Amino acid sequence: MYAILINTPTKVIRMVKKIVILGAAGRDFHNFNVVFRNNPEYRVVAFLQTQIPGIAGRRYPPALAGELYPDGIPILSMEYLEEVVKAYNVEEAFLSYSDLTYEELGRVLSRVVGLGLDFKIMGPKETMIESSRPVIAVTGVKTGAGKSSVSREIAGILVNKGFRVGVVRHPMPYGNLEEMVVQKFKTFEDLDKYKATIEEREEYEHYIRMGLPVYAGVDYGKLLRIVEKENNIILWDGGNNDWPFYRPDYMITVADALRPGIEVKSFPGEVNLKLADAVIINKVDQAKPGAVDTIKKNIVEVNPKAKISLAESEVAVDKPELVEGKRVLVIEDSPTVTHGGAPYAAGYVAAKKYGGEPVDPRPYATEFFKKIYSEYPHMGPVLPSTGYTKEQLKELEETINRVPADTVILGTPSDITRLIKINKPIVRVSFRVKIVEGPSIEELIDEFLEKAKAKIE
Repeated sequence: MYAILINTPTKVIRMVKKIVILGAAGRDFHNFNVVFRNNPEYRVVAFLQTQIPGIAGRRYPPALAGELYPDGIPILSMEYLEEVVKAYNVEEAFLSYSDLTYEELGRVLSRVVGLGLDFKIMGPKETMIESSRPVIAVTGVKTGAGKSSVSREIAGILVNKGFRVGVVRHPMPYGNLEEMVVQKFKTFEDLDKYKATIEEREEYEHYIRMGLPVYAGVDYGKLLRIVEKENNIILWDGGNNDWPFYRPDYMITVADALRPGIEVKSFPGEVNLKLADAVIINKVDQAKPGAVDTIKKNIVEVNPKAKISLAESEVAVDKPELVEGKRVLVIEDSPTVTHGGAPYAAGYVAAKKYGGEPVDPRPYATEFFKKIYSEYPHMGPVLPSTGYTKEQLKELEETINRVPADTVILGTPSDITRLIKINKPIVRVSFRVKIVEGPSIEELIDEFLEKAKAKIE
């Protein structure tokens, strides 16, 4: 569709467009696989990545890139956009990552167009893969809204109804890409086998504890064939606020009562709101007056057909006696408090609920974490669980052990003590979604099953 054909008396010359894909090691690879991999009309010069520290400088390998890319494709930092565009005469840039406010989106757009490039975004029609199995998807308006607790409830209910549920997670391929084409996590040993990062463990561990398989990887076409063979229902557990890679038969979007308005001020969060069959407004028990009404109004304006439920996020700790009256270091899952834009998450809420005194970790941060705090100044007195490399894990451990706290509160769902040594007592946080108004999760699942009954065995 985008090719330029020049007719001459003797031959037709096809002009190949040189493009870059702007991403964050996930959606960018997926879009390449389904749209560009075998497409002779384009030449992908590079993946330019942001959001995830320390993963640029790799190469998308030839085995995944296909015949058109015998040397693979460079993976560089977004810092090099201008240099790459100039060196390779790039014509177009395709945005392929999520968790952007509209202001952030506008800045990226202006940066690209200011270089003379066309700025493009591929939508759900081009990038969603059809499945022969029923697909129920959980997405969010922004990272940190509480998708995982909703997904867990859905998984538990479907299992109790007798279904084999395959949980497919949005990709987080931060390691050796050829070893991560398709992955299945069934045990904690699988996490070690695939050298899973903290961020991956945060999303996989709670399903492993439930006895459910979690699938992820790089090539979601190949992955789908495996998931369809082993399960009769697919649960898409979305990452960031991206839309699903698989076309859902039913889609639930989670909004955040602590951040009213973000549901119509983020990309592609508002897209998820428009696509949703149902919207769950989470954390209503912690919301400020008027926040829930604002979100409801926005939902109705954007998607009047969506069912709306209100939910509380029930936060608990396993050892409350180690929190009350104690100085506590709160560790939150990294994406929520970095590019997710939240100042804190479940760990900080638990610290306050159980009478702890949070200690600000910033004065004790190593150089790596000082850079993170500088990049994300909205962050409150919490420590993000960032640790994608051995060096970053070492600095995470060092920062934790420097902080003069009595207790460490793990707001992250991951048991990071499997990866680092902590010199303080540990308290673990759990959280569960509870519907207090509107359709229950079970009622939403029944609607999904009715809608997808033609695909059910």
